[in-house]
Amino acid sequence: MKTRSIPIFFIISLSIMACTKRQKVDLIVTNATVYTVDSAFTVVQSFAVSNGKIIAMGTTDEVLSAYKADSVLDLTGKYVYPGFIDAHCHFLGYGLGLNKAWLSGAKSWDEVVNRLVEHQTKYPTEWVEGRGWNQNEWEVKEFPTNELLDKAFPNKPVFIVRVDGHAAIANSKALDIAGITSNTKILGGEVIQKNGKPTGVLIDNAMELVRKHIPLPAEEQKATALLNAQQNCFAVGLTGVHDAGLDADEVELIDSLQHAKKLKMRINAMLIPTPENFEKYINKGIYQTDYLTVRSVKLFADGALGSRGAHLLEPYTDAPHSKGMQVEPTEKLDSVCAMAYKHGYQVCTHGIGDAAVRLILDIYSRYLPKGNDLRWRIEHSQVVDPADLPRYGEYSIIPSIQTTHATSDMFWAVNRLGSRIKYAYAYQNLLEQNGWIPNGSDFPIEDINPLYGFYAAVARKNINGEPPHGFQMENALTRTQALQSMTIWAAKACFEENMKGSIEPGKYADFVVLDTDLMNCDISQALRAQILLTVINGETVFRKNR
Repeated sequence: MKTRSIPIFFIISLSIMACTKRQKVDLIVTNATVYTVDSAFTVVQSFAVSNGKIIAMGTTDEVLSAYKADSVLDLTGKYVYPGFIDAHCHFLGYGLGLNKAWLSGAKSWDEVVNRLVEHQTKYPTEWVEGRGWNQNEWEVKEFPTNELLDKAFPNKPVFIVRVDGHAAIANSKALDIAGITSNTKILGGEVIQKNGKPTGVLIDNAMELVRKHIPLPAEEQKATALLNAQQNCFAVGLTGVHDAGLDADEVELIDSLQHAKKLKMRINAMLIPTPENFEKYINKGIYQTDYLTVRSVKLFADGALGSRGAHLLEPYTDAPHSKGMQVEPTEKLDSVCAMAYKHGYQVCTHGIGDAAVRLILDIYSRYLPKGNDLRWRIEHSQVVDPADLPRYGEYSIIPSIQTTHATSDMFWAVNRLGSRIKYAYAYQNLLEQNGWIPNGSDFPIEDINPLYGFYAAVARKNINGEPPHGFQMENALTRTQALQSMTIWAAKACFEENMKGSIEPGKYADFVVLDTDLMNCDISQALRAQILLTVINGETVFRKNR
Protein backbone atom coordinates (compact mmCIF):
# COMPACT_ATOMS: atom_id res chain seq x y z
CA MET A 1 0.00 0.00 0.00
CA LYS A 2 2.84 2.30 0.82
CA THR A 3 4.48 1.80 -2.59
CA ARG A 4 1.21 2.75 -4.25
CA SER A 5 0.57 5.73 -2.03
CA ILE A 6 3.76 7.51 -3.00
CA PRO A 7 2.85 8.06 -6.68
CA ILE A 8 -0.68 9.09 -5.72
CA PHE A 9 0.76 11.57 -3.23
CA PHE A 10 3.06 13.03 -5.88
CA ILE A 11 0.25 13.25 -8.40
CA ILE A 12 -1.93 15.11 -5.91
CA SER A 13 0.98 17.39 -4.98
CA LEU A 14 1.77 18.19 -8.61
CA SER A 15 -1.89 18.97 -9.26
CA ILE A 16 -1.99 21.32 -6.28
CA MET A 17 1.26 22.97 -7.38
CA ALA A 18 -0.06 23.41 -10.93
CA CYS A 19 -3.24 25.01 -9.62
CA THR A 20 -1.36 27.33 -7.30
CA LYS A 21 0.98 28.41 -10.10
CA ARG A 22 -1.87 29.37 -12.40
CA GLN A 23 -2.53 33.09 -12.26
CA LYS A 24 -6.00 34.13 -11.11
CA VAL A 25 -7.80 36.37 -13.61
CA ASP A 26 -11.33 37.73 -13.94
CA LEU A 27 -12.39 36.02 -17.15
CA ILE A 28 -11.18 33.34 -19.51
CA VAL A 29 -12.65 32.93 -22.98
CA THR A 30 -12.09 29.44 -24.42
CA ASN A 31 -12.95 27.13 -27.29
CA ALA A 32 -13.58 29.96 -29.71
CA THR A 33 -12.38 31.17 -33.08
CA VAL A 34 -10.90 34.51 -32.09
CA TYR A 35 -10.02 36.94 -34.87
CA THR A 36 -7.60 39.16 -32.97
CA VAL A 37 -7.09 41.69 -35.80
CA ASP A 38 -3.53 42.21 -34.61
CA SER A 39 -0.81 43.16 -37.11
CA ALA A 40 -0.50 39.53 -38.28
CA PHE A 41 -4.29 38.97 -38.23
CA THR A 42 -3.70 36.11 -35.81
CA VAL A 43 -6.48 33.65 -35.03
CA VAL A 44 -6.44 32.08 -31.53
CA GLN A 45 -8.74 29.93 -29.42
CA SER A 46 -8.61 31.59 -26.04
CA PHE A 47 -7.64 34.67 -24.06
CA ALA A 48 -7.54 35.83 -20.46
CA VAL A 49 -8.89 39.08 -19.01
CA SER A 50 -7.86 40.86 -15.80
CA ASN A 51 -8.93 44.29 -14.55
CA GLY A 52 -10.77 44.99 -17.79
CA LYS A 53 -7.80 44.28 -20.03
CA ILE A 54 -6.59 41.34 -22.06
CA ILE A 55 -3.42 39.87 -20.55
CA ALA A 56 -2.78 36.76 -22.66
CA MET A 57 -4.04 34.83 -25.66
CA GLY A 58 -3.29 31.51 -27.32
CA THR A 59 -4.71 28.03 -27.59
CA THR A 60 -7.29 26.90 -25.06
CA ASP A 61 -4.74 24.54 -23.47
CA GLU A 62 -2.10 27.27 -23.24
CA VAL A 63 -4.42 29.75 -21.55
CA LEU A 64 -6.08 27.25 -19.20
CA SER A 65 -2.72 25.86 -18.11
CA ALA A 66 -1.46 29.33 -17.16
CA TYR A 67 -4.61 31.02 -15.83
CA LYS A 68 -7.68 30.28 -13.76
CA ALA A 69 -10.87 32.25 -13.24
CA ASP A 70 -14.24 31.96 -11.56
CA SER A 71 -15.76 33.05 -14.85
CA VAL A 72 -14.85 30.83 -17.81
CA LEU A 73 -16.71 31.50 -21.04
CA ASP A 74 -16.71 28.33 -23.14
CA LEU A 75 -17.94 29.44 -26.56
CA THR A 76 -18.05 25.98 -28.14
CA GLY A 77 -16.59 27.16 -31.42
CA LYS A 78 -18.37 30.53 -31.71
CA TYR A 79 -16.62 33.49 -33.33
CA VAL A 80 -15.02 36.39 -31.47
CA TYR A 81 -14.02 39.76 -32.93
CA PRO A 82 -12.75 43.00 -31.42
CA GLY A 83 -15.61 45.28 -30.40
CA PHE A 84 -16.95 47.06 -33.46
CA ILE A 85 -16.30 50.80 -33.68
CA ASP A 86 -18.35 53.21 -35.78
CA ALA A 87 -15.87 55.79 -37.03
CA HIS A 88 -18.50 58.38 -37.97
CA CYS A 89 -22.01 58.61 -36.57
CA HIS A 90 -24.35 60.84 -34.61
CA PHE A 91 -24.81 58.88 -31.42
CA LEU A 92 -26.63 61.53 -29.39
CA GLY A 93 -28.67 62.65 -32.41
CA TYR A 94 -29.75 59.07 -33.02
CA GLY A 95 -30.87 58.73 -29.41
CA LEU A 96 -32.85 61.97 -29.54
CA GLY A 97 -34.44 60.89 -32.81
CA LEU A 98 -35.87 57.72 -31.31
CA ASN A 99 -38.80 59.77 -30.01
CA LYS A 100 -39.47 61.45 -33.35
CA ALA A 101 -41.35 60.19 -36.38
CA TRP A 102 -39.13 57.94 -38.50
CA LEU A 103 -39.77 58.57 -42.20
CA SER A 104 -37.21 56.36 -43.90
CA GLY A 105 -38.63 53.84 -46.35
CA ALA A 106 -41.71 55.91 -47.16
CA LYS A 107 -42.54 55.44 -50.84
CA SER A 108 -44.29 58.76 -51.40
CA TRP A 109 -44.78 62.22 -49.95
CA ASP A 110 -48.32 61.21 -48.99
CA GLU A 111 -46.92 58.35 -46.92
CA VAL A 112 -44.49 60.71 -45.17
CA VAL A 113 -47.32 63.02 -44.11
CA ASN A 114 -49.51 60.09 -43.04
CA ARG A 115 -46.69 58.77 -40.85
CA LEU A 116 -46.35 62.19 -39.23
CA VAL A 117 -50.08 62.35 -38.50
CA GLU A 118 -50.06 58.87 -37.00
CA HIS A 119 -47.03 59.64 -34.83
CA GLN A 120 -48.52 62.91 -33.60
CA THR A 121 -51.76 61.17 -32.72
CA LYS A 122 -49.85 58.80 -30.45
CA TYR A 123 -47.17 61.21 -29.21
CA PRO A 124 -48.35 64.82 -29.48
CA THR A 125 -45.67 67.51 -29.19
CA GLU A 126 -45.44 71.27 -29.53
CA TRP A 127 -43.36 70.95 -32.71
CA VAL A 128 -43.95 68.14 -35.21
CA GLU A 129 -40.55 66.62 -35.95
CA GLY A 130 -39.34 63.67 -37.96
CA ARG A 131 -36.41 62.44 -39.97
CA GLY A 132 -35.53 60.11 -42.80
CA TRP A 133 -37.58 61.15 -45.86
CA ASN A 134 -35.86 60.62 -49.18
CA GLN A 135 -37.43 61.83 -52.40
CA ASN A 136 -35.11 59.55 -54.38
CA GLU A 137 -37.12 56.58 -53.05
CA TRP A 138 -40.45 57.99 -54.27
CA GLU A 139 -42.13 57.38 -57.59
CA VAL A 140 -41.91 61.13 -58.20
CA LYS A 141 -38.27 61.80 -57.36
CA GLU A 142 -38.60 65.52 -56.73
CA PHE A 143 -38.70 67.78 -53.70
CA PRO A 144 -42.33 68.27 -52.58
CA THR A 145 -44.07 71.44 -51.54
CA ASN A 146 -45.58 71.89 -48.10
CA GLU A 147 -49.32 72.12 -48.93
CA LEU A 148 -50.04 68.64 -47.52
CA LEU A 149 -48.19 69.56 -44.31
CA ASP A 150 -50.22 72.75 -44.00
CA LYS A 151 -53.45 70.79 -44.40
CA ALA A 152 -52.45 68.14 -41.86
CA PHE A 153 -50.99 70.61 -39.34
CA PRO A 154 -52.50 74.06 -39.81
CA ASN A 155 -51.79 75.18 -36.24
CA LYS A 156 -48.58 73.34 -35.36
CA PRO A 157 -45.11 74.06 -36.76
CA VAL A 158 -43.56 71.15 -38.65
CA PHE A 159 -39.87 70.52 -39.32
CA ILE A 160 -38.84 67.21 -40.85
CA VAL A 161 -35.26 66.45 -41.85
CA ARG A 162 -34.16 64.57 -44.95
CA VAL A 163 -32.33 61.26 -44.49
CA ASP A 164 -28.93 62.89 -45.11
CA GLY A 165 -29.48 65.64 -42.54
CA HIS A 166 -28.74 68.33 -45.15
CA ALA A 167 -32.26 69.32 -46.15
CA ALA A 168 -35.59 69.74 -44.39
CA ILE A 169 -39.21 70.55 -45.11
CA ALA A 170 -41.10 73.05 -42.95
CA ASN A 171 -44.78 73.90 -43.08
CA SER A 172 -46.03 77.46 -43.43
CA LYS A 173 -46.48 77.82 -39.65
CA ALA A 174 -42.78 77.03 -39.11
CA LEU A 175 -41.71 79.33 -41.96
CA ASP A 176 -43.75 82.17 -40.41
CA ILE A 177 -42.14 81.62 -37.00
CA ALA A 178 -38.72 81.80 -38.65
CA GLY A 179 -39.64 84.84 -40.73
CA ILE A 180 -38.76 83.07 -43.98
CA THR A 181 -40.11 84.70 -47.13
CA SER A 182 -39.36 84.66 -50.84
CA ASN A 183 -36.68 87.29 -50.13
CA THR A 184 -34.79 85.20 -47.57
CA LYS A 185 -31.17 84.52 -48.52
CA ILE A 186 -28.47 82.78 -46.51
CA LEU A 187 -24.84 81.98 -47.20
CA GLY A 188 -24.24 78.25 -47.61
CA GLY A 189 -27.91 77.43 -47.84
CA GLU A 190 -30.99 77.80 -49.99
CA VAL A 191 -34.70 78.40 -49.55
CA ILE A 192 -36.28 76.49 -52.45
CA GLN A 193 -39.01 78.43 -54.21
CA LYS A 194 -41.72 77.66 -56.74
CA ASN A 195 -43.72 80.37 -58.52
CA GLY A 196 -41.99 82.95 -56.32
CA LYS A 197 -43.06 81.32 -53.06
CA PRO A 198 -41.06 79.21 -50.56
CA THR A 199 -41.97 75.55 -50.94
CA GLY A 200 -40.89 74.71 -47.41
CA VAL A 201 -37.75 72.89 -48.60
CA LEU A 202 -34.64 74.23 -46.89
CA ILE A 203 -31.12 73.22 -47.91
CA ASP A 204 -28.14 73.12 -45.51
CA ASN A 205 -27.63 76.42 -43.62
CA ALA A 206 -31.21 77.51 -44.39
CA MET A 207 -32.38 74.76 -42.07
CA GLU A 208 -30.94 76.63 -39.09
CA LEU A 209 -33.35 79.52 -39.67
CA VAL A 210 -36.14 77.25 -38.44
CA ARG A 211 -34.21 74.85 -36.21
CA LYS A 212 -33.07 77.63 -33.86
CA HIS A 213 -36.72 78.22 -32.90
CA ILE A 214 -37.34 74.61 -31.84
CA PRO A 215 -37.03 74.20 -28.06
CA LEU A 216 -33.85 72.39 -27.11
CA PRO A 217 -34.15 69.09 -25.26
CA ALA A 218 -33.49 69.26 -21.54
CA GLU A 219 -30.40 67.63 -20.07
CA GLU A 220 -32.53 64.82 -18.69
CA GLN A 221 -33.88 64.10 -22.18
CA LYS A 222 -30.36 64.02 -23.57
CA ALA A 223 -29.22 61.65 -20.84
CA THR A 224 -32.11 59.30 -21.61
CA ALA A 225 -31.32 59.56 -25.32
CA LEU A 226 -27.68 58.60 -24.74
CA LEU A 227 -28.62 55.56 -22.68
CA ASN A 228 -31.25 54.44 -25.19
CA ALA A 229 -28.77 54.82 -28.03
CA GLN A 230 -26.23 52.83 -26.05
CA GLN A 231 -28.64 49.95 -25.49
CA ASN A 232 -29.42 49.68 -29.20
CA CYS A 233 -25.77 49.98 -30.21
CA PHE A 234 -24.64 47.27 -27.80
CA ALA A 235 -27.22 44.96 -29.35
CA VAL A 236 -25.51 45.26 -32.75
CA GLY A 237 -21.99 44.78 -31.39
CA LEU A 238 -20.80 48.37 -31.15
CA THR A 239 -18.40 49.10 -28.29
CA GLY A 240 -17.18 52.47 -29.54
CA VAL A 241 -18.43 55.39 -31.63
CA HIS A 242 -17.08 58.62 -33.08
CA ASP A 243 -19.84 61.20 -32.56
CA ALA A 244 -19.40 63.72 -35.38
CA GLY A 245 -20.42 67.05 -33.88
CA LEU A 246 -21.05 67.81 -30.22
CA ASP A 247 -21.17 70.89 -28.02
CA ALA A 248 -19.20 71.26 -24.80
CA ASP A 249 -22.25 70.79 -22.57
CA GLU A 250 -23.09 67.56 -24.38
CA VAL A 251 -19.53 66.29 -23.95
CA GLU A 252 -19.70 67.15 -20.25
CA LEU A 253 -22.97 65.23 -19.92
CA ILE A 254 -21.38 62.21 -21.61
CA ASP A 255 -18.38 62.46 -19.30
CA SER A 256 -20.57 62.63 -16.19
CA LEU A 257 -22.66 59.62 -17.25
CA GLN A 258 -19.50 57.66 -17.95
CA HIS A 259 -18.01 58.52 -14.57
CA ALA A 260 -21.30 57.41 -12.98
CA LYS A 261 -20.84 54.09 -14.83
CA LYS A 262 -24.19 54.50 -16.58
CA LEU A 263 -22.77 55.19 -20.02
CA LYS A 264 -20.24 52.50 -20.90
CA MET A 265 -19.92 53.14 -24.62
CA ARG A 266 -16.47 54.43 -25.56
CA ILE A 267 -16.92 57.75 -27.36
CA ASN A 268 -14.64 59.89 -29.49
CA ALA A 269 -16.28 63.32 -29.46
CA MET A 270 -15.77 65.68 -32.40
CA LEU A 271 -16.44 69.24 -31.27
CA ILE A 272 -18.48 71.80 -33.14
CA PRO A 273 -16.17 74.84 -33.62
CA THR A 274 -17.90 77.37 -31.35
CA PRO A 275 -16.16 79.90 -29.10
CA GLU A 276 -17.46 78.03 -26.04
CA ASN A 277 -16.05 74.74 -27.26
CA PHE A 278 -12.70 76.34 -27.97
CA GLU A 279 -12.63 77.86 -24.49
CA LYS A 280 -13.74 74.74 -22.61
CA TYR A 281 -11.74 72.15 -24.52
CA ILE A 282 -9.64 73.02 -27.55
CA ASN A 283 -7.63 75.83 -25.97
CA LYS A 284 -6.85 73.54 -23.01
CA GLY A 285 -5.55 70.67 -25.12
CA ILE A 286 -6.55 67.04 -25.44
CA TYR A 287 -8.96 65.57 -22.89
CA GLN A 288 -9.05 61.81 -22.44
CA THR A 289 -10.42 59.21 -20.05
CA ASP A 290 -10.80 55.45 -20.45
CA TYR A 291 -14.16 56.02 -22.13
CA LEU A 292 -13.98 59.49 -23.67
CA THR A 293 -11.62 61.14 -26.12
CA VAL A 294 -11.87 64.85 -26.97
CA ARG A 295 -9.18 65.82 -29.46
CA SER A 296 -10.95 66.66 -32.74
CA VAL A 297 -13.07 69.38 -34.29
CA LYS A 298 -15.79 68.85 -36.91
CA LEU A 299 -16.14 71.17 -39.91
CA PHE A 300 -18.37 71.26 -42.99
CA ALA A 301 -17.25 72.14 -46.50
CA ASP A 302 -20.44 71.26 -48.37
CA GLY A 303 -23.80 69.53 -48.18
CA ALA A 304 -25.02 66.17 -49.47
CA LEU A 305 -25.35 64.62 -52.91
CA GLY A 306 -28.96 63.53 -52.44
CA SER A 307 -30.16 67.09 -51.85
CA ARG A 308 -27.73 68.48 -54.47
CA GLY A 309 -25.86 70.40 -51.82
CA ALA A 310 -22.57 68.58 -52.41
CA HIS A 311 -20.09 70.98 -54.00
CA LEU A 312 -18.94 69.73 -57.42
CA LEU A 313 -16.23 70.92 -59.78
CA GLU A 314 -18.66 70.65 -62.70
CA PRO A 315 -22.46 71.00 -62.69
CA TYR A 316 -24.81 68.22 -61.66
CA THR A 317 -25.70 65.99 -64.59
CA ASP A 318 -29.39 66.19 -63.63
CA ALA A 319 -29.26 69.89 -62.69
CA PRO A 320 -26.92 71.66 -65.15
CA HIS A 321 -27.55 75.03 -63.50
CA SER A 322 -26.03 73.95 -60.18
CA LYS A 323 -22.68 72.85 -58.77
CA GLY A 324 -24.01 72.57 -55.23
CA MET A 325 -22.60 74.83 -52.55
CA GLN A 326 -19.79 75.52 -50.14
CA VAL A 327 -21.48 75.85 -46.75
CA GLU A 328 -18.74 77.63 -44.81
CA PRO A 329 -16.45 80.43 -46.04
CA THR A 330 -12.90 79.36 -46.84
CA GLU A 331 -11.58 81.90 -44.33
CA LYS A 332 -13.54 80.30 -41.49
CA LEU A 333 -12.43 76.79 -42.40
CA ASP A 334 -8.84 77.97 -42.57
CA SER A 335 -8.95 79.82 -39.26
CA VAL A 336 -10.36 76.81 -37.40
CA CYS A 337 -7.68 74.59 -38.93
CA ALA A 338 -5.04 77.05 -37.75
CA MET A 339 -6.46 77.00 -34.22
CA ALA A 340 -6.70 73.21 -34.19
CA TYR A 341 -3.12 72.83 -35.43
CA LYS A 342 -1.89 75.21 -32.74
CA HIS A 343 -3.52 73.17 -29.96
CA GLY A 344 -2.75 69.70 -31.32
CA TYR A 345 -6.33 68.93 -32.32
CA GLN A 346 -7.36 66.73 -35.20
CA VAL A 347 -9.57 68.26 -37.90
CA CYS A 348 -12.42 66.20 -39.37
CA THR A 349 -14.14 67.97 -42.26
CA HIS A 350 -17.28 66.86 -44.06
CA GLY A 351 -16.49 66.73 -47.78
CA ILE A 352 -18.72 64.94 -50.29
CA GLY A 353 -18.35 66.67 -53.67
CA ASP A 354 -15.05 66.74 -55.55
CA ALA A 355 -14.84 70.55 -55.27
CA ALA A 356 -15.31 70.33 -51.50
CA VAL A 357 -12.68 67.60 -51.22
CA ARG A 358 -10.22 69.70 -53.23
CA LEU A 359 -10.91 72.72 -51.03
CA ILE A 360 -10.22 70.70 -47.88
CA LEU A 361 -7.04 69.23 -49.35
CA ASP A 362 -5.88 72.75 -50.24
CA ILE A 363 -6.49 74.03 -46.71
CA TYR A 364 -5.05 71.00 -44.92
CA SER A 365 -1.88 71.10 -47.02
CA ARG A 366 -1.14 74.59 -45.69
CA TYR A 367 -0.72 73.16 -42.20
CA LEU A 368 0.26 69.52 -42.55
CA PRO A 369 3.89 68.70 -43.23
CA LYS A 370 4.52 65.71 -45.45
CA GLY A 371 4.92 62.50 -43.48
CA ASN A 372 2.95 63.84 -40.49
CA ASP A 373 0.97 61.67 -38.07
CA LEU A 374 -1.74 64.19 -37.22
CA ARG A 375 -4.46 62.11 -38.92
CA TRP A 376 -6.60 64.97 -40.15
CA ARG A 377 -9.63 63.45 -41.79
CA ILE A 378 -11.97 64.13 -44.69
CA GLU A 379 -15.31 62.70 -43.64
CA HIS A 380 -17.10 60.85 -46.46
CA SER A 381 -14.63 61.62 -49.30
CA GLN A 382 -17.48 60.56 -51.55
CA VAL A 383 -16.51 62.05 -54.91
CA VAL A 384 -12.80 62.58 -55.45
CA ASP A 385 -11.22 63.83 -58.65
CA PRO A 386 -8.49 61.36 -59.72
CA ALA A 387 -5.92 64.16 -59.71
CA ASP A 388 -6.58 64.70 -56.00
CA LEU A 389 -6.29 61.09 -54.85
CA PRO A 390 -2.49 61.14 -54.34
CA ARG A 391 -2.75 64.18 -52.08
CA TYR A 392 -4.31 62.03 -49.36
CA GLY A 393 -1.12 60.01 -49.16
CA GLU A 394 1.21 62.94 -49.74
CA TYR A 395 -0.09 64.77 -46.66
CA SER A 396 -1.20 61.70 -44.66
CA ILE A 397 -4.83 62.81 -44.83
CA ILE A 398 -7.28 60.12 -43.79
CA PRO A 399 -10.46 59.42 -45.80
CA SER A 400 -13.19 58.46 -43.31
CA ILE A 401 -15.76 56.45 -45.25
CA GLN A 402 -19.23 54.96 -44.83
CA THR A 403 -19.57 51.92 -47.06
CA THR A 404 -23.36 51.76 -46.82
CA HIS A 405 -23.55 55.20 -48.44
CA ALA A 406 -22.37 53.62 -51.69
CA THR A 407 -25.07 50.98 -51.68
CA SER A 408 -27.79 53.40 -50.55
CA ASP A 409 -26.90 55.99 -53.18
CA MET A 410 -25.79 53.93 -56.18
CA PHE A 411 -29.10 53.78 -58.08
CA TRP A 412 -29.67 57.53 -58.09
CA ALA A 413 -26.12 58.88 -57.68
CA VAL A 414 -25.40 58.14 -61.33
CA ASN A 415 -28.12 60.65 -62.23
CA ARG A 416 -26.35 63.31 -60.19
CA LEU A 417 -22.83 62.53 -61.43
CA GLY A 418 -23.06 60.93 -64.87
CA SER A 419 -19.66 59.55 -65.91
CA ARG A 420 -18.12 60.88 -62.68
CA ILE A 421 -19.76 58.02 -60.82
CA LYS A 422 -16.62 55.94 -61.45
CA TYR A 423 -14.72 58.35 -59.19
CA ALA A 424 -17.30 58.09 -56.40
CA TYR A 425 -17.31 55.74 -53.40
CA ALA A 426 -13.83 54.63 -54.48
CA TYR A 427 -12.90 52.98 -51.19
CA GLN A 428 -10.09 50.72 -52.40
CA ASN A 429 -8.47 53.63 -54.23
CA LEU A 430 -8.73 55.75 -51.10
CA LEU A 431 -7.38 52.97 -48.87
CA GLU A 432 -4.28 52.67 -51.04
CA GLN A 433 -3.25 56.26 -50.32
CA ASN A 434 -2.25 55.63 -46.68
CA GLY A 435 -2.68 51.87 -46.33
CA TRP A 436 -5.59 52.13 -43.89
CA ILE A 437 -9.10 53.53 -43.81
CA PRO A 438 -11.74 53.91 -41.05
CA ASN A 439 -15.35 52.97 -41.77
CA GLY A 440 -18.55 54.11 -40.07
CA SER A 441 -22.22 54.36 -40.88
CA ASP A 442 -23.19 58.01 -40.33
CA PHE A 443 -26.23 56.73 -38.41
CA PRO A 444 -29.05 57.70 -38.16
CA ILE A 445 -28.59 58.43 -41.87
CA GLU A 446 -27.88 54.72 -42.28
CA ASP A 447 -28.73 51.76 -40.05
CA ILE A 448 -26.73 51.40 -36.84
CA ASN A 449 -25.78 47.77 -37.60
CA PRO A 450 -22.03 47.64 -38.44
CA LEU A 451 -22.48 44.28 -40.17
CA TYR A 452 -24.39 46.10 -42.91
CA GLY A 453 -21.27 48.18 -43.45
CA PHE A 454 -19.10 45.06 -43.54
CA TYR A 455 -21.38 43.48 -46.13
CA ALA A 456 -21.57 46.66 -48.24
CA ALA A 457 -17.78 47.01 -48.19
CA VAL A 458 -17.17 43.49 -49.45
CA ALA A 459 -20.22 42.70 -51.62
CA ARG A 460 -20.95 46.27 -52.80
CA LYS A 461 -24.65 45.35 -52.72
CA ASN A 462 -27.61 46.65 -50.75
CA ILE A 463 -29.41 44.43 -48.25
CA ASN A 464 -31.67 43.19 -51.05
CA GLY A 465 -28.63 41.77 -52.83
CA GLU A 466 -28.66 44.40 -55.58
CA PRO A 467 -27.07 44.77 -58.04
CA PRO A 468 -26.43 41.05 -58.62
CA HIS A 469 -22.76 41.49 -59.53
CA GLY A 470 -22.04 44.34 -57.15
CA PHE A 471 -21.50 48.08 -57.67
CA GLN A 472 -18.10 49.08 -59.09
CA MET A 473 -16.46 46.00 -57.61
CA GLU A 474 -12.96 47.28 -58.32
CA ASN A 475 -13.42 49.38 -55.18
CA ALA A 476 -14.72 46.63 -52.91
CA LEU A 477 -12.73 45.95 -49.75
CA THR A 478 -11.48 42.51 -48.84
CA ARG A 479 -12.99 40.89 -45.76
CA THR A 480 -9.81 41.50 -43.81
CA GLN A 481 -9.79 45.18 -44.80
CA ALA A 482 -13.49 45.52 -44.00
CA LEU A 483 -13.02 44.08 -40.51
CA GLN A 484 -9.94 46.24 -39.90
CA SER A 485 -11.85 49.34 -41.01
CA MET A 486 -14.46 48.86 -38.26
CA THR A 487 -12.02 47.81 -35.53
CA ILE A 488 -8.30 48.64 -35.47
CA TRP A 489 -8.40 51.31 -38.19
CA ALA A 490 -11.42 52.98 -36.59
CA ALA A 491 -9.45 53.05 -33.32
CA LYS A 492 -6.43 54.45 -35.14
CA ALA A 493 -8.58 57.23 -36.59
CA CYS A 494 -8.84 58.70 -33.07
CA PHE A 495 -5.30 57.76 -31.92
CA GLU A 496 -6.46 54.82 -29.81
CA GLU A 497 -4.99 51.85 -31.67
CA ASN A 498 -2.78 51.04 -28.67
CA MET A 499 -5.81 50.83 -26.37
CA LYS A 500 -8.52 49.13 -28.42
CA GLY A 501 -9.46 47.86 -31.85
CA SER A 502 -7.82 44.44 -31.56
CA ILE A 503 -7.65 41.56 -29.11
CA GLU A 504 -4.11 41.82 -27.77
CA PRO A 505 -2.43 41.85 -24.35
CA GLY A 506 -2.59 45.28 -22.75
CA LYS A 507 -5.71 46.41 -24.58
CA TYR A 508 -9.23 46.87 -23.26
CA ALA A 509 -11.25 43.66 -23.19
CA ASP A 510 -13.81 44.97 -25.69
CA PHE A 511 -15.11 42.17 -27.90
CA VAL A 512 -18.18 40.69 -29.55
CA VAL A 513 -19.27 37.09 -29.99
CA LEU A 514 -21.10 36.11 -33.18
CA ASP A 515 -22.64 32.91 -34.45
CA THR A 516 -21.11 33.48 -37.90
CA ASP A 517 -17.60 33.30 -39.35
CA LEU A 518 -17.47 36.62 -41.19
CA MET A 519 -14.15 35.74 -42.77
CA ASN A 520 -15.36 32.57 -44.48
CA CYS A 521 -19.16 32.52 -44.69
CA ASP A 522 -21.14 33.24 -47.82
CA ILE A 523 -21.03 37.03 -47.71
CA SER A 524 -24.82 37.30 -47.69
CA GLN A 525 -24.80 35.52 -44.31
CA ALA A 526 -23.09 38.56 -42.77
CA LEU A 527 -26.44 40.35 -42.95
CA ARG A 528 -28.08 37.65 -40.83
CA ALA A 529 -25.24 37.12 -38.36
CA GLN A 530 -26.39 37.24 -34.74
CA ILE A 531 -24.60 39.17 -32.01
CA LEU A 532 -24.58 36.77 -29.07
CA LEU A 533 -22.52 38.84 -26.61
CA THR A 534 -21.10 42.33 -26.46
CA VAL A 535 -18.39 42.87 -23.86
CA ILE A 536 -16.72 46.09 -22.74
CA ASN A 537 -13.87 46.12 -20.25
CA GLY A 538 -14.51 42.43 -19.60
CA GLU A 539 -18.13 43.15 -18.60
CA THR A 540 -21.03 41.76 -20.61
CA VAL A 541 -23.19 44.69 -21.68
CA PHE A 542 -25.42 42.75 -24.07
CA ARG A 543 -26.48 39.11 -24.18
CA LYS A 544 -28.86 37.78 -26.79
CA ASN A 545 -31.89 36.11 -25.29
CA ARG A 546 -32.09 32.50 -26.43
